[in-house]
Amino acid sequence: MLVHIVCWRYKPEIDEPARDDHRSRLRALTSVIPEIVSFDLGADILHLERSFDTGLVAVFADRAALESYTDHPAHQKVAAFGKEISEQVVSVDLIK
Repeated sequence: MLVHIVCWRYKPEIDEPARDDHRSRLRALTSVIPEIVSFDLGADILHLERSFDTGLVAVFADRAALESYTDHPAHQKVAAFGKEISEQVVSVDLIK
């Protein structure tokens, strides 16, 4: 199994409806990308200086499945939106 973790720190001017829209678009990927084994997403609750605003943990069977997800047009569209509204995006991919 491959675990894909992504965190977004939104630009300060991005309001809560836009943040919720981003999260909704991400959640919608589960209905169009069959390679997703599991998908957890949520907003940060602590709001520490080091915190990011949104975090995603997705699990895939293998690297090929992750690459299929990454290349999927629906993911590409959501990824572009996330980059547009974020000041920083970080990720890590690990074998479970």
